[in-house]
Amino acid sequence: MAVRAVHVHTHCRALLPSPPPRAHGKPLMTTFSNPARGLSRTEFIALIAALMALNALAIDVMLPALPYMGESLGVTVENDRHFVITAFMIGLGSTQLLIGPLSDRFGRRMPLIIGMVVYVAASLGATLANDFETLLAMRFLQGVGCAGARVIGQSIVRDCYSGRDMAEIMSLTFMVFMAVPIIAPSIGQVLLLTGPWQTIFLFMMLLGAAVLVWTWLRLPETLRPENRRPLRAKVIAEGFVLVARTRQSLCYGLAGMFVFGALYGFITTAQQIFVDIYGLGVYFPIAFAGMAGMLAVAAFLNSRLVSRYGMRRISHVSMLFYTGLSLVWTVLSVIGLLPFWTFFVLLVAVMFFFGTSLSNMNTLAMEPLGAVAGTASSVFGFSQTVGGAVIGTIIGQQFNGTVTPTATGYFVCGALALVCILFAERGRLFGEGGEAARVRP
Repeated sequence: MAVRAVHVHTHCRALLPSPPPRAHGKPLMTTFSNPARGLSRTEFIALIAALMALNALAIDVMLPALPYMGESLGVTVENDRHFVITAFMIGLGSTQLLIGPLSDRFGRRMPLIIGMVVYVAASLGATLANDFETLLAMRFLQGVGCAGARVIGQSIVRDCYSGRDMAEIMSLTFMVFMAVPIIAPSIGQVLLLTGPWQTIFLFMMLLGAAVLVWTWLRLPETLRPENRRPLRAKVIAEGFVLVARTRQSLCYGLAGMFVFGALYGFITTAQQIFVDIYGLGVYFPIAFAGMAGMLAVAAFLNSRLVSRYGMRRISHVSMLFYTGLSLVWTVLSVIGLLPFWTFFVLLVAVMFFFGTSLSNMNTLAMEPLGAVAGTASSVFGFSQTVGGAVIGTIIGQQFNGTVTPTATGYFVCGALALVCILFAERGRLFGEGGEAARVRP
C-alpha cells in the first residue's frame, strides 16, 4: 500500500467541462455532467440530507407512540418497548457491511434505490402487524432499507468532495438532517391525534416514496467507472483491512460509535424521562425539539467555523466539554439536585458539543480512505449503528425511574471517545497536522 498527500479534487468536479465559479476559495455550485439531471450545490445538500434524514425520522417520529404500540400489541414490560428502536438500528447497521462493497462495485444509484424500495415496503408491512414480533421484523427490514441511504449518502459526498470542503458539506447536511428530530416527535404526536399508531408508518411510507422518486429522477451516478472495485471476497477483505489498519480512521470511527451509543441510550428512554419523570405529557415533543434544535445550531456553526479552525481543534475541544458537562450531569443526578430546568440546560449543552464534534470525527475517519469510500462508510456505519445500538440498549435497559443511567452513559461514552481520539493523535490534541493522508490500495 502507498500513501500520498491528498489534494482537493472530486469525482463529480472532474466531470465538469470547466471549473465552477468560486468565491472566497469555495465552489458556488457543483453541476453534474448530465444537464438534464444536473444538481446545484444546494439541491445536492438537500437530497443527501433527505436520504440520511429517513434514518432519524424512522426513530424519532414514533417516540410518542411507543406506549400505544406496547398496549396494542400486548407488551407488558415497559422497557421492552425500546426494542422497537433497537430492531431498526440492528437492521440498519448490519446491512451496511454489505451495502458498502456493493456500492463500490455497482455504483451508488441502484443499491440506493433498491434499499429505499425495501424501506417503503417494510413501512407498509408495519401497518399490518398484529403482534409485537411482526412489528419488530418490519422494523428490522426498515433498517435494512435505510442502510443504503446512510452509507451511500456519505459515499456520494466523499465521491464529490474532500478535505475541508467535505467537512463543510457534511456539516450542512448534518444541519438539515438534524431538523428532522426537531419536528419528528411533534409530527408523531399530531398523527396520533388523527389516527392509530399505524398512521405513523403510513406517513413514513409516503415520505420514503417521495424521496425515492426524487432520487430516481435527479441523482446521477457519482462513482466513476475506473474507481469501481471488484466484488470478490479478497478485494472486500482488503478494504476492511485497510480501514482497520488506518489508525486515524479506526480510532475516530470508534469515537463516533461511543458518542452515538450515548445518544441512542437517551433516545430509547426520552419518552420515559420527559413524560414519566418530569411530567411534561403532551409538551414532550416541544422539549425534544429544543434539544434537537441545538444539534442543528451546532452543525450550522461548525460548517462556518471548520474552514477557519479545522476539524481536529473543533472536535477535540467539543469532546472535552461534552465529557466534562456529562460528569457534572451525572454528579447532580446522583446527589438528587436535578430539577427539570437544570437537567434540560445540561442536556442541551451536551447535545451542542455532540453536534460540533460528530460530523468532524466522521470526516476525519473517512478522509484517508477515498479509494474505498463505500467500504469505509459501511464499516463506520456498522460500528456506529450496531455498536451504538448495543451500547444504547444497555444504557436504556438500566432505566430505573431516574436520569442517572442516561447521564452516566454520556459520561462513560465521552471518556471512551476521548481515549480513542488520544490514540488516533498519538497523545496530542488540537493540532491539524497539515493535510490528511489519503490511502489507496
